[in-house]
Amino acid sequence: MTCSDNTAALLVSHLLQSEIGDFDESEDREHLKTNQYLPNQEKLEGKILEFHRKHVGQTPAESDFQVLEIARKLEMYGIRFHLASDREGTKINLAVSHMGVLVFQGNTKINTFNWSKVRKLSFKRKRFLIKLHPEVCGPYQDTLEFLLGSRDECKNFWKICVEYHTFFRLFDQPKPKAKAVFFTRGSSFRYSPLGLTPAFQVNLNAVTQGSSPLLSPVLSDAGGARIEEDDETKRKRYPTDKAYFIAKEILATERTYLKDLEVITVWFRSAVIKENAMPEGLMTLLFSNIDPIYEFHRGFLKEIEQRLSLWEGRTNAHVKGDHQRIGDVMLRNMRALKEFTSYLQKHDEVLTELEKATKRLKKLEMVYKEFELQKVCYLPLNTFLLKPIQRLMHYKLILGRLCKHYTAEHRDFADCRNALKEVTEMTSQLQHSLIRLENFQKLTELQHDLIGIDNLTAPGREFIREGCLYKLTKKGLQQRMFFLFSDMLLYTSKGVTGTNQFKIHGHLSLHGMLVEESENEWSVPHCFTIYSAQKTIVVAKSTFLRNPSFSCFLYHSLLKPLPNSPPPGSSDEVSVEQESEDDIHSSRSSLDRQSHHRANTTMHVCWYRNTSVSMADHSVAVENQLSGYLLRKFKNSNGWQKLWVVFTNFCLFFYKTHQDDYPLASLPLLGYTVSCPVEADGIQKDYVFKLQFKSHVYFFRAESKYTFESFLVFIFHLRDKCRAPFHLSGFSVIPFYYYPL
Repeated sequence: MTCSDNTAALLVSHLLQSEIGDFDESEDREHLKTNQYLPNQEKLEGKILEFHRKHVGQTPAESDFQVLEIARKLEMYGIRFHLASDREGTKINLAVSHMGVLVFQGNTKINTFNWSKVRKLSFKRKRFLIKLHPEVCGPYQDTLEFLLGSRDECKNFWKICVEYHTFFRLFDQPKPKAKAVFFTRGSSFRYSPLGLTPAFQVNLNAVTQGSSPLLSPVLSDAGGARIEEDDETKRKRYPTDKAYFIAKEILATERTYLKDLEVITVWFRSAVIKENAMPEGLMTLLFSNIDPIYEFHRGFLKEIEQRLSLWEGRTNAHVKGDHQRIGDVMLRNMRALKEFTSYLQKHDEVLTELEKATKRLKKLEMVYKEFELQKVCYLPLNTFLLKPIQRLMHYKLILGRLCKHYTAEHRDFADCRNALKEVTEMTSQLQHSLIRLENFQKLTELQHDLIGIDNLTAPGREFIREGCLYKLTKKGLQQRMFFLFSDMLLYTSKGVTGTNQFKIHGHLSLHGMLVEESENEWSVPHCFTIYSAQKTIVVAKSTFLRNPSFSCFLYHSLLKPLPNSPPPGSSDEVSVEQESEDDIHSSRSSLDRQSHHRANTTMHVCWYRNTSVSMADHSVAVENQLSGYLLRKFKNSNGWQKLWVVFTNFCLFFYKTHQDDYPLASLPLLGYTVSCPVEADGIQKDYVFKLQFKSHVYFFRAESKYTFESFLVFIFHLRDKCRAPFHLSGFSVIPFYYYPL
């Protein structure tokens, strides 16, 4: 079995406990001399003994169970390799699992083709063919082709794939078909599952007849499953205790988090290996730090899934309440997660070295940029490297919510409190590192998106806020994107090039800067003048905006001049820059014309929505992330479409299911109004909220009161902390009295 040295040593330590009992160093060493469990056992002997020392009192049966528990969580558990090569002749290994067809390079998994994406499996002599559904795109073609060693090997692998695909996708047992009278071409092999239990029966039609890909930013009404199930019946199906819904939230967000890790561990790794674009040293630094974390969370997710399955079930254990808790699972895994603190502390180095390498190596820079265009990379790539530390913050918030819900006498309270204590220790160690990393990530993101500056990531520089203002020019007020840093102010315009980047028109040093109101002088509402050593400019808030936050923020931030500031009248006259044709066209751009390049970065959304976001807002947004199913109303009918929704980075991302690798559509919430439906909307359903920006209106329905309140509380909380991005109305009936309306 292929696994890491750490896991191998842990497995052997449990085998020792099972074979010879409690730890005795001399007896352990003697046993290991006569029993070879590992190829490199001598090197790991110290680690094995260290683990065995911790198993005192464990019975042989418990030790054997632990061996199985650890083994089943390993990525290579149950995996049998089939040697093959791809179209380019690269040697690979194919394998089959419950998820789909897996592709390995050596022992590293580089791709997974989920059964939900597979339309047809076939073979021709030594060629094995996978035909995907039309909506599957990204780095793949419609038909994938692999070459195996012989026809017999190819046919054998095809049979295994058919068996797995049928077993894990079958709705009910197929009826036998009458044999054809005439000769038929092709194989007669069919998989006939006998005694298939309802637990393993999956509705194939619900997946294969799904909707066409949704459009962004406007969700399409075409296709999609229409849900008209009776609400009362659905509510009776699952437990209604708040602790259950909090546990379900842990499960939902853990699924999203694992998918985020796969963006680096699977997809990005595949891209750089294919092009041989990353130096070996950087490969080792990057993946040796994130692979163990990914492997750990794969096992953690399985544990949560099993617990929720038992919690929802109707077994005797469920009646007794033995499985109606999550604290024990969280405590065990939070303690195990502490072993990875050293990996998390290296993420600062990883992020820095990756940025240096992309500047130095043109090939890596090209692969990096091309990868960010893929649908699977739905956020700027380097944000995914921050996810492991940010996830600890999420655990802390969720466990805090559980502790507040439980009484001190509840059987799950002590475990939840101890788990919260463990994760709090980790977050306190990593808090300063996270703040520094988030700032560095934002600076590198802006470095990629801004044309005209090369050293944005200079040491000591901090990002403060980005947002839109209107600058006075010879042609009147022109929209500009402003970026405020700890040492300077940049203003830019959006170009119409294929890269969709922003062009810098000027940068002003904060040293010696002075700001004063000038509405009367220029007869422009919300107008103020910025005096700097380089030039003087006049800016204003758009008259049609309801929220003057950026202009107010900028005005009050710069109102007090730094030492040695020049008096207001000593500067030159207002400088008026000449507008280019590109600038004129870019100022008229609309959200409907945005290109695919990094379209979900906040700077692009701020440009189109005429709003602003600060670094403090970004930090709050990290804490307010949510995943779960919502029902979206069709525009011109009463039908509802079930979607997996991820709320992160001020944006809702929509998927068909939680297993999808990339979002079908996204809806940035900056500038949106959130409210309850009114009578004129004609919606007679519970747990519905309304999102509106100008003429764009969306209705979403939650499947439970808890999910409904969670989404709204998160949006309320984000808006309340950020002060700017969202507008809320019509929620006086909702008991969120602690959030000012």
